[in-house]
Amino acid sequence: MAWFKRQRKDSSGKGTKAEDVWTICPSCKAHIFKDEWRKANRVCPKCEYHDRLTCRERIEILVDKGSFHELHTEVTTSDPLSFVDAKGPYSEKAKAAKKKTGETESVLTGRGKLSGRRVVLAVMDFRFLGGSLGSGTGERILRAATFALKHKMPLIIFSASGGARMHEGIVSLMQMAKTCAGIARLDDAGIPYISVMTHPTTGGVSASFAMVGDINIAEPGALIGFAGRRVIEETIKQKLPKDFQTAEYLQDHGFLDAIVNRNDMRDYLISVLRYWNK
Repeated sequence: MAWFKRQRKDSSGKGTKAEDVWTICPSCKAHIFKDEWRKANRVCPKCEYHDRLTCRERIEILVDKGSFHELHTEVTTSDPLSFVDAKGPYSEKAKAAKKKTGETESVLTGRGKLSGRRVVLAVMDFRFLGGSLGSGTGERILRAATFALKHKMPLIIFSASGGARMHEGIVSLMQMAKTCAGIARLDDAGIPYISVMTHPTTGGVSASFAMVGDINIAEPGALIGFAGRRVIEETIKQKLPKDFQTAEYLQDHGFLDAIVNRNDMRDYLISVLRYWNK
């Protein structure tokens, strides 16, 4: 329909092209102006559904302008098993993910500032092989924790993952213990670690570093859990509650300290860091 699109001049200023004016909320199906959707950081104004952000989009809305410096760019994917399945070699899948996302792993790490306070950040990106926990992911998170320890800076991790990257077998599963060991050293030194879980945070990520924060936070409606609903129901032969494995369910059962709207997250984290700096 014509009223769903508008005409805009192309970059040369001569021709025009049709551009979609609306986006549709994946949850409530409300029609929202794209400009409004972008300004709201992909949070639906009708139902508060939180759509996924890329790692760089999240950093852009979080840290002080111009303060972010990326770290550990030399760490990337590895293929210890030379894994191949029916869809082809894992190495080719990793190459395709790099080309598609512009990233070289499923987590982006770096240092930045929140209202002038120095922090170390690790932000996962679900676009990269489902945000899976591979050896490169675990190594970057470990190095981020080590950097935070050395410079006595709080560590904040934003998780978004389908779990361990099984293309790497046991090497992937080892990252669960490896990342937790790095975080444990922060705990021993009294350096805060804040875990923020976004949709989804599942599998080996939820079973390791995502759930061991000094403060565990989630975005509204985020799926958080280990095994999937169907697997659990078939195992225990019971029907699970409708809101099972949602952020709200986990908070009600004591697994989360807070559920924070994306657009309030920066202010919330600043207030938490201010408390630690007293």
